[in-house]
Amino acid sequence: MTKRTVQRQSQLITTFGPGAMVDLPQRSVLIGGLDRWFAPKDTYTQIDEPSLARYLESWLRERKRLEDGQTLRLLTPPVASGSRTGELPGVDVTVFPTWFVCDRVETLRIDDRERRGRRLVRWRDLDPAGGRRRYHHEDGKKVEVTPLRFVGACVHGHLQDIDWRRLLHHGEPCQEPMWLVEEGTSASLADLEIVCGCTRSLSLREATKPGRLGKCLGRQPWLAPDASEDCTENLRLMARSATNAYFPQTVSVISLPVEEDALEVAARRHFADLCKAETVADVGQARRFNSALRMDLEGYSDAEVFERLKLVNDQLQRDASTNPRLLEFDVLGSGRDKIGANEPDARLYAETLRREDWVDTTSVNLDAIRGVVAVHRLREVICLYGFTRVEPAPSAADSEVEDIQLAVRGAPIAQHADWLPAIEQFGEGIFIHFDPAAVEAWLSKSAVVERVDRLQKAFSAYRRKYPGSAEQHFPGGAYIFLHSLTHALMTEIALDCGYPASSLKERIYSFPASPGSLARYGILIYTAATGAQGTLGGLVARVKALAPTFDQALERLALCSNDPVCADHEPGQAVDERALLGAACHGCLLIAETSCERRNNFLDRALLIETMAGNGSNFFAEKPACDRK
Repeated sequence: MTKRTVQRQSQLITTFGPGAMVDLPQRSVLIGGLDRWFAPKDTYTQIDEPSLARYLESWLRERKRLEDGQTLRLLTPPVASGSRTGELPGVDVTVFPTWFVCDRVETLRIDDRERRGRRLVRWRDLDPAGGRRRYHHEDGKKVEVTPLRFVGACVHGHLQDIDWRRLLHHGEPCQEPMWLVEEGTSASLADLEIVCGCTRSLSLREATKPGRLGKCLGRQPWLAPDASEDCTENLRLMARSATNAYFPQTVSVISLPVEEDALEVAARRHFADLCKAETVADVGQARRFNSALRMDLEGYSDAEVFERLKLVNDQLQRDASTNPRLLEFDVLGSGRDKIGANEPDARLYAETLRREDWVDTTSVNLDAIRGVVAVHRLREVICLYGFTRVEPAPSAADSEVEDIQLAVRGAPIAQHADWLPAIEQFGEGIFIHFDPAAVEAWLSKSAVVERVDRLQKAFSAYRRKYPGSAEQHFPGGAYIFLHSLTHALMTEIALDCGYPASSLKERIYSFPASPGSLARYGILIYTAATGAQGTLGGLVARVKALAPTFDQALERLALCSNDPVCADHEPGQAVDERALLGAACHGCLLIAETSCERRNNFLDRALLIETMAGNGSNFFAEKPACDRK
């Protein structure tokens, strides 16, 4: 009988996507690739975000993950409630690892030494009687088993069981039983050994040495049992529940309002079905065999539809060649009183506030803020297109779609699928638009130049130390300033708006001037939830109290609970692992990593306010003391 378990849709494109290991009560399983997702048509929803689909389509085609001529669709993961046709949707999984340890502890006598260990057994050796697999011991008793917590992986995302018998015996034949022997109580690798009845043993600390496990075989068991590719990397010992066992590669966009009539809406909604139409007759054929398309296009001739389709396609091609964040910034920072429509099904609705609605004469000098936008409603689409292991890929802020071709290479989540899993979330937010002239005048100050130079040198040293970070680039002083300010505001807002801090997210818009493009600087603090038609409004309600929020946030940063250690921290020092941080720690700027687009890197409160280190690189001048009542 097939056993089923349930995951949230958002988990299937983040924590537990294709290629991820998931612990179940009696075993650990590997989530199958998209070719192994069974989703009857009425158990998924097509996500209408054609510009993102075209953006990813081009990227995947360049890397031979999408065949020429194929179009890419964005679909939600299958819904567990089932299909009206009686077909059950689901995601196929593979038992992994196939090595288990018995729960019963045995007393061993090896080399005249008494030791205690738990027997290693394979999945195929377990007795499936009764629906739960147990190991049938020599004394006739059935013993419960637990998946072994160690597997082999490499930086290219490959994954395989470790052949412990070959590793112990160097290829020599031996059929003696093996045990996992645990010494002490720390559970560290130094206290763990694999011991064979022939007296050979291997410390798991020894197994972590480069090359000790041999070469990676390039296995991709989430795609198919025999899927593999050439690989020259050494296999690495990895705990299957380790945080570096799975890093999802996702891209997210904020949906933008489009001036559209009913025909435009229909053309965009059915673009995946119509995009291959080369003539008016092709549109007629598509209508003939697609009842939903025929209903939505009723009243329009095939010629009208074909002409509008060409216009939509041209617009999508232009959008696909532009960084989505530039498009988002230009809409939110347009200065229009109303952005989008105040309707229940609107993708985006926002209002640009008058300055007197949010500024406070007793607050810190906020002249550098050009505008504040209350985003009453927004739609965020998040799509999974790959993953990495061992070392994280550059975050979405490094490039909207990461290009991993060096030490870390994104692993595929499908062999032949022409779709990617995506979800849509609805929420609200606050957008703050900074005056580029004010930001660039501050960046030109000698103290700021010196501080940013020190941060950049520390980053360069970090890249030399960790080759897997080679695809990252230094984001610049403006980005670090905006990023640090966003963290400070998110922490303060969470105290008042009613949302937990971990539910808030950030988007940093830092685009220095370039040939043919003006500088753009801004931040978006937002919250979004899956399956909701919006959130509670607590975040937008704080926008008119933005000035006091600035006051309180900056006042908290003036003195960190870890000062003077935090304020005096030198990012270039080799004594710790904080090369990507200036004056920043868990006591002041670090937040939940799920809320941060840079995994809590590139932060420095010395760029915001004057710390006790007194380096003079602060953006905000000293403010009068807050009058708290």
